[in-house]
Amino acid sequence: MSSLSETAHKTKREHPAPSSGKTFFGHPRMLANLFSVEMWERFSFYGMQVLMLYYLYWETERGGLALLSDTSAAGVMGAYGGMVYLMTIVGSVFGDRILGPERTLFSSATLIMGGHLALALLPGASGVITGLIMVAIGSGGLKANASVLVGSLYQHEDPRRDGGFTIFYIGINLGALFGPALTGLTRETYGFHLAFGLAAAGMAIGLIQYALTRKNLPESVHQISAPLSPSEKKAYSVAAVVIIAAILALVFTGLITPDNLDTWVMSLIAVCALALFYTLLTSKLTTAEEHSRVISFIPMFFGSVAFWALFQQQFTVLAIYSESRINWNIMGLQLTPEFMNSINPIFIIIFGAVFTALWTRMGERQPTTPLKFSLALILTGVAFLLFIPQAGNTEVSFLWIVLILFICTLGELAISPVGISLATKLAPQNHRVAMMALYFTSSALGTVLAGWLGRFYSIETEVAYFTTLGLITIALGVALGGMNRWIVHKMAGIR
Repeated sequence: MSSLSETAHKTKREHPAPSSGKTFFGHPRMLANLFSVEMWERFSFYGMQVLMLYYLYWETERGGLALLSDTSAAGVMGAYGGMVYLMTIVGSVFGDRILGPERTLFSSATLIMGGHLALALLPGASGVITGLIMVAIGSGGLKANASVLVGSLYQHEDPRRDGGFTIFYIGINLGALFGPALTGLTRETYGFHLAFGLAAAGMAIGLIQYALTRKNLPESVHQISAPLSPSEKKAYSVAAVVIIAAILALVFTGLITPDNLDTWVMSLIAVCALALFYTLLTSKLTTAEEHSRVISFIPMFFGSVAFWALFQQQFTVLAIYSESRINWNIMGLQLTPEFMNSINPIFIIIFGAVFTALWTRMGERQPTTPLKFSLALILTGVAFLLFIPQAGNTEVSFLWIVLILFICTLGELAISPVGISLATKLAPQNHRVAMMALYFTSSALGTVLAGWLGRFYSIETEVAYFTTLGLITIALGVALGGMNRWIVHKMAGIR
């Protein structure tokens, strides 16, 4: 009887039943804590991102370090954003094979908080380097494992499951909404270091709340699903040491500099993407049908890269534009340029549910995935063309950037959740993690490009800059739409 009781208790911990007591909007109470830690992590991440860009290139009289030009700083932040996506691959390895999902998330959140503290307390370049490395690694680890913990709260057949992820997604966007606005106001009033400190405090709040309740998570997320063997541990350790040594050698010999960091990171991500495509297409475990589906993803991979290369310029070129060109005096209220990055989350919160309901209502009549990708590219290209009428204007109305970001958000809603879903549907049965990693490399590559492209932007070149990027992206969208029938055929039964 004792053995049966223990087995039953373990089963309940691994596969929780629907809650019968107190709930969080009808969901397991632990969702509130995961909601909180993700909200504060996004608060600190987005609150720091544009803040760091200004910190790198603003003059010392304005509290900056004046380490780089504005376009070089954009390149560094693009490289940083790309590395966050790339670190999700490392985070997934730690979650599956080294620490387990729960311990990886807790360690990652702690690392993020430490990174923000480094930015707040360490002076000059030492604080920047230490802080960015810690936050990039921590954000990758948290991003890779947070959804696993949310999913563990529900049985697979639990009808509340999708609703729980929707609530979790709202937490992400609430953090993204308030982070830039509040850290910007803190920077304006008290300076950069206290603003970085606010990001650290936000992460600490979420971490403390989570630490007090983490024991209530199902047992499965505390376990390591596929522990590394001794030989694998040795191989991973040697590889890590070799990689770190190579990076340090490249830095100290002057081959890697802040001005070319984005090029190095972009090359690394491109190599990773090629390796993942090669693995998926040549594996003996990939069936003929699965091979066809991976082939179908190739044009959409490039479409995803192109979309994120424009969309992620919110944190690079558009952040520079916001600081130098937009009049943020709204009916006598003077906002800071960081406020621009709070606009997109507002639209996501408002229209996210609308798009979900639209696709659900249309059912089989909804556009195919390639057409949704095509729509996203065309919308974002049109948004960039809308910068042209304001060329040369040094007092651009904030309403103009609101309109542009509204159109970009509609594009995001047509491609971002759809793309993640697509990766899970096209993935070969024996390479599901690799396929998801491949999708994240498209986001990573686009994010680095968003910084790399900044070297071509200036007030003098902005007409050519926005025209070229807008028209190329629209053309790519039209081309992807034209390939719809071929892509759908290659997707082998998936739309």
